Amino acid sequence: MQKASLFENLEFNETKVAVSVLLKTSNSSEVRILLKKDQVMKEHQAPFPIVIEVFDGVIQFGVNGENQTLNRGDIISLDASVPHDLKGISDSIIRLTIHKNDTIERINSIK
Repeated sequence: MQKASLFENLEFNETKVAVSVLLKTSNSSEVRILLKKDQVMKEHQAPFPIVIEVFDGVIQFGVNGENQTLNRGDIISLDASVPHDLKGISDSIIRLTIHKNDTIERINSIK
């Protein structure tokens, strides 16, 4: 058994998106993204399907060039290789579920 918290040790970064792995399972990794208001994760694609949940705040989520607003509690899933981007409308805490073969290094390279 593993335990992690999305709300402990919150350290928003003023200059870049803060990304950290909270825990790893045999199938996936749970990643926390701290996105300040107006911070952006430019358009990118994941090599495997992903699930994104907004735990706090509001983000603009772009998929294939179409933007939608995701609010606290909203969950979205994407298949592999779907272009998407994120922008903080307010300071936001996001949980990202990635495939076990995906890497935090790939996510950190998205700026």
